[in-house]
Amino acid sequence: MSRLTGCAAQATVKGETRGHPLAAGARERGHDPHALQHRRTASDDHRRLGRRHRTQPASPQHPVRAGPRGRTGLHPCPARHPRHRRPVFGGSATGDTSASYTVPNLSYKQDFTNNISAAIIIDTPFGLDLAYPGSSVAFGGTNATVDTAAITGVLRYKMDSGFGAHAGLRYQTAEADLELTGAAYGGLSGYSANFDSDSAVGWLAGISWERPDIAARVSLTFNSAIEHDFDTTEAGLPVGNGESATAVKTPRSWNLEFQTGVAQDTLVFGSVRWVKWSEFRVNPVGFTSFVPDGIVQLEDTTTFNLGVGRRFTENWSGLASVLYETDSDGLVSPLAPYSGRKGITLGAVYTQGNVRVTGGISYVKLGDTDTRPEVPPGVGAAQMRDNEAIAIGLRTAFTF
Repeated sequence: MSRLTGCAAQATVKGETRGHPLAAGARERGHDPHALQHRRTASDDHRRLGRRHRTQPASPQHPVRAGPRGRTGLHPCPARHPRHRRPVFGGSATGDTSASYTVPNLSYKQDFTNNISAAIIIDTPFGLDLAYPGSSVAFGGTNATVDTAAITGVLRYKMDSGFGAHAGLRYQTAEADLELTGAAYGGLSGYSANFDSDSAVGWLAGISWERPDIAARVSLTFNSAIEHDFDTTEAGLPVGNGESATAVKTPRSWNLEFQTGVAQDTLVFGSVRWVKWSEFRVNPVGFTSFVPDGIVQLEDTTTFNLGVGRRFTENWSGLASVLYETDSDGLVSPLAPYSGRKGITLGAVYTQGNVRVTGGISYVKLGDTDTRPEVPPGVGAAQMRDNEAIAIGLRTAFTF
């Protein structure tokens, strides 16, 4: 049996984007071993990761990483959610810092025998499109783009007992540009860096168990970190401008995914995803001579999804799910200005013959937070409040 799957997601966000709206978590994307499993249930959408920050093939089960609008100002203390502060940068709103975008994905799966299958996946595991409007006193003119692409090959062996193992390789390319401007950056305002395209290889491995008669399945997958070595050009520093090399790791992750039938034509599904974002550091030589912590500092995240799928007729099914991601501690990067997220997704699936079409919409509430740089030390430069993202996804699968 063969399956060809194409996905596309359109996201409209209020603020900087850290993730693929209908893909999880990510700021990054992982690879779902279910791409190698034949689904016979009402909820046939498998998860992948993505992020603009883009994480996974578009699945209405998995909402967005996106970012917020904010109010620039100086906090007298780094409290988690200060609501009344006297801003030193005028208290003006930044406005939306990210436009809408579309993320396509493509995958192909082939069953060679009842026990052996393989898949090839082409997607955009990470991404960032951020631009603070000039009206922002603290960050006006700050902008950053990150573009990635990946090709992943996965091989799976399923034993007659229901247990299975899967492993694969991922070839990933990435490039980025950024410019930091605004009063919050002080003497470093006007700094820019270009990271030329680089390619590197990572791997994934995992185990799974399934019982088709009750639509039960559990899988655990580890995705390795991938280290890129970018040729970097820096400008706008008082001294130290020029060319150098910058090592950057895209983070490792663990994905636990599960589903089971709970009644006739009814399925419960969910996932837990942990990402080691603390190893994603961007430390160009020139910039770190002035700011030892580098350009970006992120904290590890854990993201939970839980949902239910229901088949209503032979052709139509529906699903609903909720998402929760843990908050960050302390101040966050203005390139990723939110702390935690909560979301809800509604979707529908239409099946006709060998064609399955899945569509969905996700609403994500992005957690309030305060951003670096610290002005003065320990005090955030801006407040990010009341931010949200909306995503629409479409997935089409052909079985032949």
